[in-house]
Amino acid sequence: MNVTKEKAAENRENLLIEAARLFRERGISGIGVDALAQAANMTHGSLYSHFGSKDKVLAESLTHGFDKIIARRATLDNISGVIDLYISSAHRDNPGAGCFIPTLGSEIPRQSTEVRARFTEIVKRSMDLLASMLPGKRKRQREDEALPIFATMIGTIILSRAVDDEKLSDRILSVNREYLLQQQKSQSRQSI
Repeated sequence: MNVTKEKAAENRENLLIEAARLFRERGISGIGVDALAQAANMTHGSLYSHFGSKDKVLAESLTHGFDKIIARRATLDNISGVIDLYISSAHRDNPGAGCFIPTLGSEIPRQSTEVRARFTEIVKRSMDLLASMLPGKRKRQREDEALPIFATMIGTIILSRAVDDEKLSDRILSVNREYLLQQQKSQSRQSI
């Protein structure tokens, strides 16, 4: 049976969406090609004809998923809003719909050059986005200020997901969110 170009494009899009979700939920090593194909209602062979390997699916799903996340967050134009959204119980409790960095970061060093390059690009784009929301100053200075904010946000999500104590998890979120928001208020006052 021949598949139209439109249907092939739809299948590809669906696979990238499902792959991004599954990789974030189960990790890279926790998902196989069969499960990826099944989640996208494709055959194993169809998946390989589109991408050639699980590694290619991962690389493309990273970029595709990040672009989708950024599109949904386009209305956020200030760093406090990003901090509130990122360091939240909704983000903690829904890794399949959240940021790739805290869910896959520890697995990326063992991946292919292409996957690592895509992941690095996501990190750079995330840092640039945060830096663009910081007041004034030179670009490099804003980037340097964005790095600890970014690292704290990621570490907060990792720790809040890792502990098995719900109260501690909530505390990790609230304390770090407040810390970053206070830092931003202080920085804003200093730049006036």
